Amino acid sequence: MADDDMTTPDTTAAPRQAAGQPDRLERADDGRSDGRHRSGFDLDDGAGPEITIVGSATPQAMSAVDDTPPVFGAGSSGFASGSGRRRIGDRVFSSLTAGAGAFTVAIIALIAIFLVAKAAPAIKDDHEFFLFSRGWSVDGPVLNFGVVDLLWATVVIALIAMIIAVPVAVGIALFITQYAPKRLAKPVAYLVDLLAAVPSIIYGIWGIIVLAPRLEPVQHLFYHLGFIPLFGDKRVETGTIFNGGVVLAIMILPIVTAISRDVFERTPRDNIEAAWALGATRWEMIRLSVLPYGRPGVISGAMLGLGRALGETIAITLILSGLGNDNSFSWSIFDGGATFASKIALGQSEFNQPKQTGPFILAGLVLFVLTFAVNAAARYVVHRRREFV
Repeated sequence: MADDDMTTPDTTAAPRQAAGQPDRLERADDGRSDGRHRSGFDLDDGAGPEITIVGSATPQAMSAVDDTPPVFGAGSSGFASGSGRRRIGDRVFSSLTAGAGAFTVAIIALIAIFLVAKAAPAIKDDHEFFLFSRGWSVDGPVLNFGVVDLLWATVVIALIAMIIAVPVAVGIALFITQYAPKRLAKPVAYLVDLLAAVPSIIYGIWGIIVLAPRLEPVQHLFYHLGFIPLFGDKRVETGTIFNGGVVLAIMILPIVTAISRDVFERTPRDNIEAAWALGATRWEMIRLSVLPYGRPGVISGAMLGLGRALGETIAITLILSGLGNDNSFSWSIFDGGATFASKIALGQSEFNQPKQTGPFILAGLVLFVLTFAVNAAARYVVHRRREFV
């Protein structure tokens, strides 16, 4: 019969679906085909051909994005040519920057080689070990010289400058960044920065003619501490190591202030707001948030200023007077003396004789090593917190 030939609908399909048996609804293959992800369903209603819905788990446009992290210093890989090579401009610029760095290192190496080569004969001819001798006699055929006095004066003048300049610079930087209104902060910052534009010879003339006589009452006040060797002798009224340290403090003030100001301005706003939220006063906020964050930057700025103070020549040459009448060494900062730089400047008339030139070059070598060590230490402090680089 015709009725017997008709297909009877399967009335158990719905219960099987409800029971979780995927009779009519089956997931398609989860593999990849032709770069696309098959995440569709196979629909079979029992009465017709199987229908497969093919979809993509990830859009095709997004699948083409390269998730490989960029390699810093490898050029603009995203805009390179199809062959993956860097553009000619990237290669040229990379070569120029590498050459500039290599040139700087080569200059420093050549200076060091020159100093060592020229100072070696003087070390050989010196009748005393230069690192522990205090004499300086290079006029005759026999050389007798040492750098202890020069090292002492150089380091003490630089330390006096640091003791005066660093607290003042930090105070100015905090005033500009935390206290002063904007209409006042910028002019103050510009005026401090202008101190760096004054030539060294101007500082020297002003220091010995104007500043040194006005510092005599301060020296007399420290004479009451004469039982301390550092304040003991009073053989020189003007042109003392103390005068030179004060002038150097003014000269390095812009360097330390500029770096400290830049670091304090970078203090995260979240740290400042957290201190305000805890009910801190302005000074407590600075002490708890600004100063701890900016300490590495202040230290690095101070060390850069120290390197500047160690190598100052013209100003110190004009300010410092000679030692007292007996020309003996003194530990006092109220005595005269000479630094490495001023000694070399004052001895330039003897540079036409190679044998007499050697001791001065040796003094320059010691100063080079000292300055290089200070700047290397400054870079180390900076790299400890790379956000200040």
